[in-house]
Amino acid sequence: MTGGTAAAGPSLVLFDLDDTLFAHRQAVAAGILGHVAAQGGKGAAADPHAVVALWNALEEQHYHAYLAGDLDFAGQRSARARDFAAAHGVDLTEAEAAAWFTDYFLHYRAHWRLHDDALPCLDELARRIPGVRFGLITNGELAYQSVKLADTGLDARVEHVVTSAEFGLSKPRPEIFEHACALFGAGPGASVYVGDRLRTDAIGATAAGLTGVWLDRPGAPPPPDADLAEARERGVLRLTTLADLPALLTGTSGAR
Repeated sequence: MTGGTAAAGPSLVLFDLDDTLFAHRQAVAAGILGHVAAQGGKGAAADPHAVVALWNALEEQHYHAYLAGDLDFAGQRSARARDFAAAHGVDLTEAEAAAWFTDYFLHYRAHWRLHDDALPCLDELARRIPGVRFGLITNGELAYQSVKLADTGLDARVEHVVTSAEFGLSKPRPEIFEHACALFGAGPGASVYVGDRLRTDAIGATAAGLTGVWLDRPGAPPPPDADLAEARERGVLRLTTLADLPALLTGTSGAR
């Protein structure tokens, strides 16, 4: 681990939100399948795995277009709905696409929850590292992510939430990690960042001087070999569950 993160543990632990603390992929899968079933039509008869795979691919495509500034937040939602419907032979107007996504979102929100290892991890970190502080860095809109935090009770567990929309730069830019550390008055060398995306989260954090921890949850898409090689060079730490994080950060784990 980088300087300042001794066996006693770091003073600050920052987390990604979606698929790190919040079970986003599971909620998305349940949400799109529920929405498609409620809509009926050709999509309802499609293979569920194909439905989820298509929706995930469209989220990846259009959300990254939003992060790049090519679409606004509402626009990337409508684009996802339009492309999904088109793949099933349905053409949607802009207004219809917005309404389609709103209906989907109700199904998605009905399945919001934290990962089972999220709150126990925070509790154990607080027990092992008295005075440790928690925060979030997430690529997205503060208003949208704040609803998730309130619905899951996570808002009471973190002091600061940094979002790319409000800050003006997205992960993996080093400035957003440095800004989060500055909010807490903590140096990057005494801070840890944990996220499920190897480049966006863990490599980005180590490039900014933090200790980067990659949460490689089972079932997640594998990262490119080049990212794995860079992660090894930078000393990124790897976990498959947050249950192992407290021991890792206090020097009693064999996690790699």
